[in-house]
Amino acid sequence: MYLASYLALLRTNMVHSAYQQAARLFAISAALFLLAGCGFHIRGNFQVPENLTQVAINAPARNEVAKNLRDALELREVAVVPYKLGIPLIEIGEDKLDRRILSLSSSGQVAEYEFIYTLPVIFTDASGRVEQQTIQLTRDYQEDPNFALAKTREFELIISEMRRDAVQRTLILMNQYLRN
Repeated sequence: MYLASYLALLRTNMVHSAYQQAARLFAISAALFLLAGCGFHIRGNFQVPENLTQVAINAPARNEVAKNLRDALELREVAVVPYKLGIPLIEIGEDKLDRRILSLSSSGQVAEYEFIYTLPVIFTDASGRVEQQTIQLTRDYQEDPNFALAKTREFELIISEMRRDAVQRTLILMNQYLRN
């Protein structure tokens, strides 16, 4: 008798649990479809205009921003080709890094800097319309003479990160410019 009651209770719990799992799965699926349907994209992961299949990039030799921009465009299935009339052109200027002292230690040594990264960009669409933009990024940097080697590596990482951010901003600006 107890065994029959236990089996009936177990069967009821299993059915109830299956319904709960199905309801959860349905709710998660519905939320994902609604989120995808509203046009939401993870930051940095946006669609380029449908009419943009190829673009030319003009930049100084060995420019890391131009290399990262080529990679990002190719990732979005946009061919980077030599410039000719009728295709959009992105001109990357010479990037510049300035630093400004933010604070001093009690001994008068620099304790903190602010790096200011500037990148001029010129967009030319297929019809020849030109728009110039300047991307400017800032980062704080804590200076510590006791850890000079580690701070040198940190400085390199900050510069690399700023260049990646500049590429993302360039893509966003290009996307806005070419859609208008």
